[in-house]
Amino acid sequence: MSNDKQYEPPKVWTWDAESGGKFANINRPIAGPTHDKALPVGQHPFQLYSLATPNGVKATIMFEELLELGFRDAEYDAWLIRINEGDQFSSGFVAANPNSKIPALMDHSTNPPTRVFESASILLYLAEKFGVLPTAHAERTEAMNWLFWQMGSAPYLGGGFGHFYAYAPEKFEYPINRFAMEVKRQLDVLNRHLAEHEYMAGSQYSIADIAIYPWYG
Repeated sequence: MSNDKQYEPPKVWTWDAESGGKFANINRPIAGPTHDKALPVGQHPFQLYSLATPNGVKATIMFEELLELGFRDAEYDAWLIRINEGDQFSSGFVAANPNSKIPALMDHSTNPPTRVFESASILLYLAEKFGVLPTAHAERTEAMNWLFWQMGSAPYLGGGFGHFYAYAPEKFEYPINRFAMEVKRQLDVLNRHLAEHEYMAGSQYSIADIAIYPWYG
């Protein structure tokens, strides 16, 4: 593949133009809030701030599974964070998650309320709070293995393959091939594991399955 106008990276990168295609309006190289707005708070102890993305639905699945198991204390209020409109950069959301990414959870059953951010942290927090982690040493460790495998691997799907294939303003063969290859490799990892195991941690459904399903299912 030839390119007469080959890009030469600068020695020091500076932000001088919007970048990111469809998401250019919310991409920026600095953190912190862009506007003042408090997060809404409902009547239940758990307040979930999210959106139906692969990461965003993990906490919702977890709450619904807990409720199905009969944990009435797992009642929650869910609030829509419109990331395309910059809701994640409000002062209230940044206080709940300084990284400005969904989902974010506030647990008002503690005093003061406990903030929990990063989807895997939310799953682990709730699993420990309600006692639904595998108790056997081997299965608990295997659940953690696959939970953090998903967190480390999934950016290749969304930030890598998904971005360059679907959202980048220009299509380039090299990054699409590179990330498509990695996505296929990850799916092969899952195929080989699930060929010999009912669930990711063995015989018991766990937060590892909840984390993996929205991305690969």
